[in-house]
Amino acid sequence: MNGFETILPFLKPIEHLIRDESISEVMVNGTDRIFVEKGGFLTQVQGVSLCERSLLVAVKNIARRLGDDISESKPILDSRLPDGSRVAAVIPPCSLNGITLTIRKFNSRHFDMEDLIRVGTLDRQLANRLEDYVLHKKSLLICGGTGSGKSTLAAVLARFIPEDERIVLIEDTAELHLLQTNLVRFEARREQSGVPAVSIRDLLKASLRHRPDRIILGEVRSGEAFDLLQLLNTGHAGTLSTIHANSAKQGLARFTSCVLQSGVELPYSAIKTNVADSIEVLVHVERRPGKRFISEVLELHGYNPDADHFDFTSVYLKEDRQ
Repeated sequence: MNGFETILPFLKPIEHLIRDESISEVMVNGTDRIFVEKGGFLTQVQGVSLCERSLLVAVKNIARRLGDDISESKPILDSRLPDGSRVAAVIPPCSLNGITLTIRKFNSRHFDMEDLIRVGTLDRQLANRLEDYVLHKKSLLICGGTGSGKSTLAAVLARFIPEDERIVLIEDTAELHLLQTNLVRFEARREQSGVPAVSIRDLLKASLRHRPDRIILGEVRSGEAFDLLQLLNTGHAGTLSTIHANSAKQGLARFTSCVLQSGVELPYSAIKTNVADSIEVLVHVERRPGKRFISEVLELHGYNPDADHFDFTSVYLKEDRQ
């Protein structure tokens, strides 16, 4: 349990949950409401409660361990433990029911395509299609909600990138595990303790100086979408990136909105045209109790400014999405 040594002494009542490798996420909603995700299902843990003071000390200890802080004046923590596990916390007065703590444990298992086929994320035919997209350097945008498996799918697809290509992987928080040897990894940095921030946009611009054959962007959240478009329009094909969205079409709309957040002064139709010229495939993944699966794949062909309409083809739609 590398990374949890500092916090376990303060979380004795839930230590067994943190140590349980079958549990992927532990959620503390105040001192007496504990939930876990296990096998894709959320369940409440009965008969477990925490001391408010010990919980606060644990959260503060996590923050200090990671060079951060949490207090009444800075009540939100979003950090990563050394093993890659994510720790998020919100304390009163912003958290009305007491301290909220969510621990998303890093999965050290490295899934491959056969694993995803076996658990029903996709079938063999779709797996072959996605592999072809990667090999032919199509630019893919993977859409889905939190915990739907976007990062897992991105890591699996990245395995199909040939070994003779140089990859630059850029993430807000390092999560993806890639096996290629010619791999450059960049991670953004928040401003803290007087040290200036290094943004995803900064790292995207810096990546051009490192001769990338492929650029993988862990998640598109804001104005970095414009910089990604610029890279795609200057010959850097075959990009893999993810974005939060409830459908493939909404992923396209969100990506366009993120471009606008860059502050670029371009007509909306011109931005949509650039998006359509750059993003070639949209893959949407969904999460249901006990399962994660690809629900839709769209191929994007262009944008008609007169009709304000994206031209796309649906190449896969899962019929049974219950």
